[in-house]
Amino acid sequence: MRTLLIAATAALIALPASADEKPVQLKSAQGLDKVEANCQACHSLDYIPMNSPFPNAALWDAEITKMIKAYGAPIDDADAKAIAEYLKKNYGS
Repeated sequence: MRTLLIAATAALIALPASADEKPVQLKSAQGLDKVEANCQACHSLDYIPMNSPFPNAALWDAEITKMIKAYGAPIDDADAKAIAEYLKKNYGS
């Protein structure tokens, strides 16, 4: 019961902070639909602009491969290629 009370209190404290968050708006370009359909199924799209100063084309390719091979993201080859192109063109260094 104590654990439940602590969890409920923590949720009530965090609620106002999350109310001010705005959803991330990625750059509108070809491939965005594939990114939204595949990537945000597992994680926030905030990671893309947050990390975008660092990745070059090779790193974006490696990230997509990691998501598929290591984490088991169910992304088919055509979508993976479209996602890679979108990220390289819009969020590459």
